Parts: sequence; structure tokens; C-alpha cells
Amino acid sequence: MAGDQSFDVVSEFDVQELRNALDQVRREVAQRFDFKGATVQLEQGADELTLLTDDEFRASAIKDLIESKAVRRNLSLKIFDWGKVEEAGGNKVRQRIGLRKGLPDDLARKLTKLIRDEFPKVKSQIQGDAIRVSGKSRDDLQRVIARLRELDEVVPLQFQNYR
Repeated sequence: MAGDQSFDVVSEFDVQELRNALDQVRREVAQRFDFKGATVQLEQGADELTLLTDDEFRASAIKDLIESKAVRRNLSLKIFDWGKVEEAGGNKVRQRIGLRKGLPDDLARKLTKLIRDEFPKVKSQIQGDAIRVSGKSRDDLQRVIARLRELDEVVPLQFQNYR
């Protein structure tokens, strides 16, 4: 294994940047005229956000705000899994927004198969929520990264630990 180069394919996001984006959304909602007197509660859990507001129109406006603030903070919009807007009682609506983190098993298997088929000199193996890709040539590994960047997957892909 001496001389092997490797990198990890992961799907993560910066939790602090997300928290900052949500704080910006809360501040803007407090300032905007169209939200005066409206109920807007935005809570962040471990793997989801919960939005509680007065109606669907305001829920869609908050969605636009969250997306614009996330983009400004270099967060991919693919991390958000927008749930349905549902009744919450008391003339309010609730929307659950899932946060995608880690590679799902089916996607990891699909990516490993793609790497194995298209790049025979490179080895790939699934390690939890990541894929370790290794090979003798850095050029081969860079071609793998370029090929994976071309894909349009449901999760954002990052490449770490390139050694």
C-alpha cells in the first residue's frame, strides 16, 4: 500500500453556517412589514428544522428566505428536504424541513459501482457515511473527482482527506 493516494467522498454541511443563516432569517422576518404581527417560529433540531407560521403563503416566503440566506453562506440547497405544509391547529401551519447529511446506502453503492466500472485502476470502499477512494496515481483520483462532480445527485458531495 506504500505510495497509494486516497480521498474520501462525503456529504456534509457546516452546522454553524446553517445556524447563522437561520438567525439572519429570524432577524429579517422581525424587520419586514409583511410579517408584522405574524407568527413565525423556526426551530433547529439535530436532523430537521421545524417552521410554524400563520399560512402557506408565509411558509413559502420563509422558504425563499431560508434558501437565499443559505446560498449566501455557501450552503447547498440539496441539504434541505422540504416536507409538506400541514395544519398545526389554532389556524397555524407547520412544515418539517429535513436536513440531509451523510451518503445514503443506495447512493454509496451506486457511486462505488460507477467508480469501479469507469476507473479500473482505482479502488473504492464504503466506510459508514463516506466512500474511501484510493489508487496509485493522483491523476486517476483527480479524474474520479471530476467525474463525480459532473453527477447531479440528491446530496451535495465533498471531497476530503486528499493525500
